This record gives sequence, C-alpha cells and structure tokens, in this order.
Amino acid sequence: MVGDCIEMLRSLPPASVHAIFADPPYNLQLRGELRRPDDSLVDAVDDAWDRFDDFAAYDAFTREWLTEARRVLRKDGTLWVIGAYHNVFRLGATVQDLGFWILNDVIWRKANPMPNFRGRRFTNAHETLIWAARGPESKYRFNYAAMKALNDDLQMRSDWFIPLCTGAERLRDVKGVKVHPTQKPEALLHRVIMACTAPGEVVLDPFLGSGTTAAVAKRLGRRFIGIEREPIYAEAAKQRLAAIEPIGESAAQTLPSKREQPRIPFGVLVERGLVPAGSRLYDRARRYEALVGADGTLRCGTATGSIHKVGAAVQDAPSCNGWAFWHVLGRDGRLRVIDEFRTEIAGGV
Repeated sequence: MVGDCIEMLRSLPPASVHAIFADPPYNLQLRGELRRPDDSLVDAVDDAWDRFDDFAAYDAFTREWLTEARRVLRKDGTLWVIGAYHNVFRLGATVQDLGFWILNDVIWRKANPMPNFRGRRFTNAHETLIWAARGPESKYRFNYAAMKALNDDLQMRSDWFIPLCTGAERLRDVKGVKVHPTQKPEALLHRVIMACTAPGEVVLDPFLGSGTTAAVAKRLGRRFIGIEREPIYAEAAKQRLAAIEPIGESAAQTLPSKREQPRIPFGVLVERGLVPAGSRLYDRARRYEALVGADGTLRCGTATGSIHKVGAAVQDAPSCNGWAFWHVLGRDGRLRVIDEFRTEIAGGV
C-alpha cells in the first residue's frame, strides 16, 4: 500500500492483523549533533519524515498512528516498535498511554555499529525494541519453544547480537547507492516474526521502507501488509518481494528441542542466512538428509529437534555433536561441516 500510514491504517478493518512491526521516523531533525562534520546525517532518513517542528508535533504523530495500529491489532496480537535513544522513550510513553501492555524491551546490539565521528560520545551500538500486547488481558502468542530452539535450547534473552544490514542483503541502486539508509537486517525480523506469529498469520508494517518485514514474512509463510509513503522505497520493496520464495509449510513450522547451548547457537546460522531455512544438511557419508526449519530445528524422517538431537536419533546413539556431524552441500558438490560457519561468526567474519 503506497500512501500515508495513518490514512492507510484507517482503511483497514479492526482486529485484522496478528502482529505489527513498526520502525517509525527517528525524529533526528531535532538532534543536530548526529550530523557528520560535512553536515550529512549519520545512518538517518534525511527526508520529510523526520522534519517535525518540535517534540509536541512528533508526539502527536506518534499517538495518531499508534491509535490506529491498536485498532487493527487483534486482541491476541502483539506490537513491536523499534527506536534509538532520540525517540524510543517518547514512543514507549505513548505505547503505555494508549493501553498497550509492555512485555519486554529488547536490545538489538549491533555487531558492526557505525563509529562516532566526532569522538565526543560513546559509539551508539544498539537500538531498542518495545514488545507489547494489546492490553494486560491479552492472551498473546509467544513461541517460547521456537525461540529456545533457535538459540540451541537455551532460553532466548532480551539482548540480541545481530549485525547491521551489509553486503549482498543491502539494497542499492544502479549507482551503488543505498536504496534506504536505515534498512534493517533480515536476521532481526526473522527473530521478531518467529517469536510471535504462526504460518498464515498477518504481519503489518506501517513504515515498510525497503520491505524487510514483508520479505521475511513471505519467506516464513506469513501473510503481510506493508505501508510506505515514498514511491521509490515502495518500488524497491516490490521488486525485492518478487524474488522471495517461501520456504514451504514444513520448514515454516515451529517445533521444540531440548539440547545444550553450544558456544554459538545453530539458530544464528539460520537467522543470518548462512544455513537458510529450507536447506538440507547431510552427514559425512550422505546416509542421512535433514531439512532445516525456520526455528533452527532439523527434520529427518520421524526425527525432529536440534542438530544434536536429530544427529543422535538417526545414529541410534545416546548423544551427538551436531556441529561436527552435519554438513552443507556446496555449489561445488563438496560437503562443508557446519562448525566452520560457527568459527567464522566467532571470528567476526
């Protein structure tokens, strides 16, 4: 949907979406110190979105779109709002004022944050996500088992260490310029959507930008509604979505697992696309073939669970080091043990 988010939200029926992810304007025009010495903004949207005259105008805008967001959210649905230090506290106050019930504040700790150019402050290395139910009485969805499985059977914490969007994932125009300055990483949205929705449910993003929320929702078998006011971003998102293939019903399902936490969870490889959901893993002799689920679990015949549990099950063994047992088939036809990916992540590659 291309247009003003408030007008578009008003056109939607009440209680029609299961989850909302919102990355609203940062309100940076009131924060001149975020400019580089050449007066360019640091990782910010330099357009009309952020040109609010004062905090009162920004707060009024925030209240208006959040009011409509609450109207279209189902009683059992949840809201995610992300912000930086310039706006997240104002967002949080309005979220509570409108009757939402805050469940968690989640810290997205950036593995590769942008430096502080003037050297007058700490490097701003995180953003905050507010996760809230529609109200205190809401029977909201939380896929606890899936989150635990994604983290190799250790409870998922509220601090998420995920890199900024870089490399091939970053959308660029024909001149190599970033299409959208604040494009969020797919790994972040993978975790958000997996945490609170089921396949077939509807995810809404009222500030779609380059389309990350819709792209991840489509891949994971969720339905989606995206609203974007800037035609150039909307067109980029449309092209991006056309290239997305859903992972399939089986891989999109969430299942529990109960294995010990290794140094780096296998779910991190899935989130970052190093071993994408829907891909296949093999043992060294290629006797067994397992399907990778979106929650980091494997499925091999009747065996389901973590990389360790399924490795043990197919061998009829009491235990198994899944990192050494399972392999990915490369484009050259050679098998690569998945522990190599863990080593690369640990080394900052």
